[in-house]
Amino acid sequence: MTATTDRGTLLILNGPNLNLLGTREPGIYGSSSLADVEELATAAAARHGFAARCVQSNHEGVLLDAIHAARGTAVGIVINAGAYTHTSVALADALSGVALPAVEVHISNVHKREGFRHHSYLSPVVDAVIVGAGIHGYELAVDQLAHLLPQPS
Repeated sequence: MTATTDRGTLLILNGPNLNLLGTREPGIYGSSSLADVEELATAAAARHGFAARCVQSNHEGVLLDAIHAARGTAVGIVINAGAYTHTSVALADALSGVALPAVEVHISNVHKREGFRHHSYLSPVVDAVIVGAGIHGYELAVDQLAHLLPQPS
């Protein structure tokens, strides 16, 4: 059976250094690549009737532009902002401004790591936060958005 994408598009947004997944600190982030993450999220989206648009950038402005563009092209956002989670008021403002359901994801359990990683500027403006589930967290995030968004009639 082929999954339909009649529920709209989900933006799967990945921030700085996530392009290095699979080779960057595999003891923390595992051995899966960004392509593996995108494939997992896209498959999860399709199971729920969504298309997925995957964007990764090491540049905050590109991430902001992707969030702004989602306002007219997506129905929800999965975001792993990487280190920008802990520093970017601009990303929090953008998420608030587009008023789309959003789920924040972190591959590692940030609360078991350095103290500066314990604070998120995004958490207060998203609908859910998933930490420490590895790349499976992206699938959980898509599942949560599917739960939050209206079912097709």
